[in-house]
Amino acid sequence: MKAILCEKYGPPEVLQLKEVEKPVPKEDELLVKVHAASANPLDLQMRGGLARLWSGLSKPRDPRLGRDIAGQVEAIGSNVTQFQAGDEVFGVCKGGFAEYAIASEKELALKPAKSSFEEAASAPVAAITALQGLRDRGQIQPRQKVLINGASGGVGTFAVQIAKSFGAEVTAVCSPRNLDMARSIGADHVIDYTQEDFTRNEQRYDLIFAVNGYHPISAYRHTLTPQGIYLAAGGSLAQVLQALLLGRLISKTGGQKLGFMGIANINQKDLGVVSELLESGKVVPVIDRSYPLSETAEALRYLGEGHARGKVVISVDQNNKT
Repeated sequence: MKAILCEKYGPPEVLQLKEVEKPVPKEDELLVKVHAASANPLDLQMRGGLARLWSGLSKPRDPRLGRDIAGQVEAIGSNVTQFQAGDEVFGVCKGGFAEYAIASEKELALKPAKSSFEEAASAPVAAITALQGLRDRGQIQPRQKVLINGASGGVGTFAVQIAKSFGAEVTAVCSPRNLDMARSIGADHVIDYTQEDFTRNEQRYDLIFAVNGYHPISAYRHTLTPQGIYLAAGGSLAQVLQALLLGRLISKTGGQKLGFMGIANINQKDLGVVSELLESGKVVPVIDRSYPLSETAEALRYLGEGHARGKVVISVDQNNKT
């Protein structure tokens, strides 16, 4: 089978499409024929930097890339009970940029019947990050005023729609070219960050979910209601560090809570929630571009430029998009 491997750190050009042996599932694993995968910022670890601390100092210990997948179960281990060969599934794995991948039963769910493989593959990491951030850490409630900063990216486009599914009044902050898109996915209000600084107006929000961009934590605090919650889910290193270090201290005084989202816990239950949202049409994935497996390096280069609208998808099997 063919797979994308990252055997040394560097720019996207270091990625290679190689012929490797098809993996065999263990007792609690499944072998999935991958029809589509999607790219996430985590896949950019091939550039090295801080990733060397957990990926390997001199070179990646595991050369496989890709987490999000959607495809068809090819074979199952002896302890797998919830799936069988032929099932169409979506979820996460290690090494999703490949024709076949091994996945845990606990990190897969049945693919929504109404979703294409590409749409399903775009959802797991980004949608669950948005879901857990808004529902669990953000404690979102109906009729709350919710602001999504960085609303046009992978997590942001899911966050806008998931917030609306909870009955919130949603303000989306994005660039001028993405304002109409933000409205089309349900944002009640849009702010062009090149023309307006939302931290300087008089509007106050019950929940701010910051996926991208940068404002000092003091500015976010000023923009919250007295009992409001601010959650950083990404953005600049300064934004993340302020949320981690200062957010905890600020949260000890007064009613506001400020902090960092952390890493999403991809689990079958929340994959089921995402599946229901996709099946009902309450959430529709926004896909910017689709690349064949052989052009994964170009896909990651584009993602790394920081201007992707929604998700960047890898179509592994060009003949199986539905």
